[in-house]
Amino acid sequence: MKTLRTIVAVLACLIAANTYAEKKADFWSVVKNRTSVRQWENKPVAKADIEDLLRAAMAAPTAVNKQPWRFLVITDAAERNALADKVERGQMYKDAPVLIVVCGDMDAALEGEAREFWVQDCSAATENLLLAVTAKGLGAVWTGVYPIQKRTQALQQALGLPQNIVPLDVVLIGYPKDTPKPKDKWKPENIHWEKW
Repeated sequence: MKTLRTIVAVLACLIAANTYAEKKADFWSVVKNRTSVRQWENKPVAKADIEDLLRAAMAAPTAVNKQPWRFLVITDAAERNALADKVERGQMYKDAPVLIVVCGDMDAALEGEAREFWVQDCSAATENLLLAVTAKGLGAVWTGVYPIQKRTQALQQALGLPQNIVPLDVVLIGYPKDTPKPKDKWKPENIHWEKW
């Protein structure tokens, strides 16, 4: 009986180690395969999948745990088309089945000089969102809005955002028509050790 328990314990350890190794490999696969996708199939993304993406976004680090991020999800084709016609460089909005507008709530941001940390918080949320998109087999592209005032104001007006809500970016999401090859961005010359 003792031998059987030992065998079971060893097998459990091996299974746990293998599961950990698979998760670790999955993470690196997602990071290495994340790339910008700009063409999507005309196929809806399930609401449950969108909620999973938003859960990933909200798991991002945030200064003083302020969580100033707010998300506006647009899946209706008529809404996407109308928005595309009101925003400069927004024509891609028509083709992506899902738009997620990542915004900062200035009422939830830190005060004073630290206020601009909302940009870092919302950028971290956007990156988590993009990695989750890749993990789900979807494709996305991050389109910048803030700090370009013309884009920021156009989006605020087009979406009827309250004055305290600032759009940082719009992430376009869907099932990719093709699979673009990720760029290899590894450059050792950009790394400095100990001192510059």
